[in-house]
Parts: sequence; C-alpha cells; structure tokens
Amino acid sequence: MRTWILRALTLLFCLVLAGGGVGVWWVGRVVDLPPGGIEMEVEPGMGARQVAALVAQSGVPLDPDALYAWFRISGQSRRILAGSYGFENTITPWQLLARLIGSDVSMRTVTLVEGWNFRQVRQALANSEGLKPTIKALSDAELMTLLGRPGLAPEGRFFPDTYTYPRGTSDIKVLHRALRAMDRRLETTWAQRSPKAALASPEEALILASIIEKETGRRADQPLISAVFNNRLALGMRLQTDPTVIYGLGPHFDGNLRKADLQEDSPFNTYTHAGLPPTPIAMPGRDALLAAVQPAASKALYFVARGDGSSQFSATLEEHNQAVNTYQRKK
Repeated sequence: MRTWILRALTLLFCLVLAGGGVGVWWVGRVVDLPPGGIEMEVEPGMGARQVAALVAQSGVPLDPDALYAWFRISGQSRRILAGSYGFENTITPWQLLARLIGSDVSMRTVTLVEGWNFRQVRQALANSEGLKPTIKALSDAELMTLLGRPGLAPEGRFFPDTYTYPRGTSDIKVLHRALRAMDRRLETTWAQRSPKAALASPEEALILASIIEKETGRRADQPLISAVFNNRLALGMRLQTDPTVIYGLGPHFDGNLRKADLQEDSPFNTYTHAGLPPTPIAMPGRDALLAAVQPAASKALYFVARGDGSSQFSATLEEHNQAVNTYQRKK
C-alpha cells in the first residue's frame, strides 16, 4: 500500500513540477513548527527515506512519503549530510532540503570533535563564523548555571557532532543543543547496557566512555579497552590509565608523561586513586559510549600499544609484561 502511495506521489510531483503549479507551491509552502522549534540528528548512513521519517517524527508537520518523494525528485537525496539540525519557527520543504544538503547560504556549521576537551570546545565556538559570542567572559561554573546545570562540570557533557545554525545564533544556544544531544544519546546508550558492565549509573558510563575515547581512536579496539576497564572496576583494581593523569595535569602538559606525574596526588590520577575519576575527561562519541556499556567478552586486564594504532590485550601480568617487551621495548 505504501509503495503504491509513494509511486502516486512521485508521479504527481513529476507532473506538477514539470509544469509548475501545485508542486512548486508545495515545496515553497511555509509550515509552522512547534513552539520552541525542533531538533534532530541525522545519523551517518541514514537513507533519504529514514531522514524523511525522522523529520516528521521530530515535529515538522510534513507527510514523510511526500517529503521522501521530494528528496528523490530533487536529485539531491544522496547528498543529505549527517549532523545535528535545529529549526526554530517556520520552514519550507525547499529550505529543509537546502539545509540538509548544506546549500543554504544563510546557514553555518560548527563541528565538535570526538575526544576534545571543553577548552577546545570553547575555542571552536569562538572561531565559528556567524556565531554570536556570549560565553567568553563566563567561567565554566557560570556557563553551566546558565545552561540549567548548576554545580556540574562541563567536561564531556556535549555531544560531538556537526551543528547547523543561522548567522547570528548565540554560542550558548549551540551549546544547549549539544548538551541535550548528549543527554539523549546517554539515555539511549544506558538502556542498552550489558550485564557485563560494572557501571552503576549513566554518569559512570559517560566518564568511562571519555577514557575509552582518549585511549584509542581505533573503533574495533574500543569494546576490548572497555572490557579491561570494566574487569578492573569489578575486581577493585586501579584503572591506571594515562589519559586521566594527563587531563589532571591540565594545559601545561608538555607531551612527555613522567614517572613523577604518575605519582602526583590528583583526583584524576588513576594510578594513585581507585575507581573512576570525578568527571569525564573529554567528549566521547557514539562508539565510545556504546563500548563503555557493552564491553567485549574478554578476561583481559591489561593492554599495550602495538605501535600501529592497535593494542595487544592480556589476561595476566606475565602475558602483559611479555607484550610490553615485544611491542615497546622491542625485545
């Protein structure tokens, strides 16, 4: 039935767009959006039909079949870009597609990158074209109060994604969207947690995901990294992970992690303190979040970098020492 409807709509669009009239009226028709506007996240790999359904589910009062037909007939359906989109008051199907393919010249984008810390987020917003600066003079505590999260550290609270905005939008508004996007992503991820995860709350999942994000950029290794840390948490072992120590050293870290740094008494030093650090250390992406709550089925307690971007995992200290000799000391 839906196939027949889509074919009929496609035929109708072909006819009316060829001769103007109703089709031109439809793509240029202004539709009112719900009070406060809408937000939606187009995931990588989404097809045009899925995007059309997402638009309707997000609150835009357009028929998803008609919208999909418009995407197809426009010839632009394969150019739709992944990212976070915000729509405020009104929109037309024409404007909607233009924004989704990045051809709306009135729109700008800012990309928050997986693994960034909050200092880097601030810098990216400050450098973004057409974004109204309002947060430069605010402390982190003042900023989080303004965002409705008083007393919460900003680190790791914003979802890394590409955010589209019209010129003149305030930086605080983009941050608010990124904050809500992380809330939604974390809620969805926590609902998918495995019984193997030694985590007591979504907050712990966010913190662990940030560590996983900083430990490796190799997506295939993230569930195994997660297994090591979840296994250690379950056994009461210290995590002993360098990225937390580096984060605790702050912006003065010179790129050389010394033995004295590993002994410094910082709440982020997981060599001297058991359990997770008090806050996330970076923005985790969707893969790291999922890895945190779905660790691989592994008894590994150790890992070491092989030097090619991957890691060697070991279940015993003896195996780990051998791996260190092989991959780090080249013995």
